[in-house]
Amino acid sequence: MQHYDLVIVGAGMIGLTAALALKDSGLSVAVVDSQEYPIPSFDKPELRVSAINLSSEQIFENLGAWQGVASRRMQAYQNMHVWEQDSFARIEFNHQDIQRNHLGTIVENEVVRQALLDQVKEQADIDLICPVTITSIAFGQSECFISLSNEQTFTAKLVIGADGANSYVRRVANLPFTFWDYDHIAIVATIETELEHNNTARQAFTQDGPLAFLPLYDPNLCSIVWSQKVEKAEQLLALDESAFNQAINVAIDGKLGVCKLASPRVSYPLKMRYCRQWLANRVMIIGDAAHTIHPLAGQGANLGIADAAALAQTLIEVKNKGKDIGDVKYLRALERWRKAEAMKMIATMEGFKRLFDGANPLQKLVRGLGVSVTNQIAPLKRDIISQAVGVDGNLPELAKPANAKVK
Repeated sequence: MQHYDLVIVGAGMIGLTAALALKDSGLSVAVVDSQEYPIPSFDKPELRVSAINLSSEQIFENLGAWQGVASRRMQAYQNMHVWEQDSFARIEFNHQDIQRNHLGTIVENEVVRQALLDQVKEQADIDLICPVTITSIAFGQSECFISLSNEQTFTAKLVIGADGANSYVRRVANLPFTFWDYDHIAIVATIETELEHNNTARQAFTQDGPLAFLPLYDPNLCSIVWSQKVEKAEQLLALDESAFNQAINVAIDGKLGVCKLASPRVSYPLKMRYCRQWLANRVMIIGDAAHTIHPLAGQGANLGIADAAALAQTLIEVKNKGKDIGDVKYLRALERWRKAEAMKMIATMEGFKRLFDGANPLQKLVRGLGVSVTNQIAPLKRDIISQAVGVDGNLPELAKPANAKVK
């Protein structure tokens, strides 16, 4: 029977990052996924994009994958403009606030995934097994037993669930989680704009929910995420293209000239999930399997990427001490670290969301005053944006420049 030190379930961005971060560690790794993932043509923008922050960018750089992203397509942004519709509440962030040449990069998820796959396929100690589904996982005292739909079986010291919000691994390991429904639906689409986006991410808070315009590789294309109350979202999705375009132009206050759909619209319900326990005997979950947050600032992917880097860092430390990588007691500190970072981000996003909730005129006045004052206080703005772009906080070693990492 084949044996691996580590089996990662899920070959998305997070699972592949974890696998690649373990290259040359002396640990044998298998990545299992139910999809085959053919190489996409990239003739049109993918609808699923992420705002990759500077911390995640550094992780990919240190793993040798960022060049693969840059050689395909991406869009760095230097500015971020946030405002409330029908109010003077407005705040603007600039890359010079943190002495960097950009604040982050908008990248299609599949571009990142393909760049990671390029690197993973070159590693002799990483096996990519797909398309197969896991039919069972049995957690023993000293190892796990995994059975696949192709009748293959193997053992592992540790199973990592990087298999998304509806995680099979979380379910089979019986890890408890909390969730609440935001009663909002996110509408996602690609929009063609009359005016160039000028490498600027924009977020408008409307009465029914926030609308983000994320700049894509073409100066006249943006990816939108429009979070709306369920009833309003259903109305918007039912509109014909012309009427939807009109609604978009009103919501963005005409800041990009005439905007029109350049793709179909897709939607998904918004839920917050937080797993109260990420770790059990021979199993741990990371990424969306452990936490999903409001897409308000596009931080979900960055949290998961940091989870993956922190996991690899911890496993390498445990292995180098000659300890068992699947023993819960050696992974508790990792769980506490990543849970704290996730809770901090959840609390920040929830606070930001609630800040802009409510259309009462007095609320809007107070909000406008508070946001406008914040916009004038450089140190406070710097603290806010530093946290968002991933240059502050308890970062994994891979999130630091190669010459700054602890040897």
